[in-house]
Amino acid sequence: MITLYHNPRCSKSRQALNLLEAEGETIEIVNYLENPPSHQILKQVIELLGIKPIELVRTQEAEWKENFKGKKLSDTEIIEAMIKYPKLIERPIAIKGTHAVIGRPPEKVLDIL
Repeated sequence: MITLYHNPRCSKSRQALNLLEAEGETIEIVNYLENPPSHQILKQVIELLGIKPIELVRTQEAEWKENFKGKKLSDTEIIEAMIKYPKLIERPIAIKGTHAVIGRPPEKVLDIL
């Protein structure tokens, strides 16, 4: 079972989903814009990815520039910003067991198979 944090309006996210479906994988799709992850879940995802919270932020998004750019934020504050503004979360994220990848480029999702 693969969990895919997915934005259906994002072409890269759709491409990643198509690649996983073509492999015959069972996929649980999480539309994180409609159902933002909790602090605990987002922290777990970041740990699985092996990155710092800021590395999961889409810093070019208007919400980031308007509210957070240039501010010194703790990891907890960055996670809270992504929960409040889920559009800031980099996408897509594919998780299988203890392995997780950001699908940039979309083919990266195949690394967890």
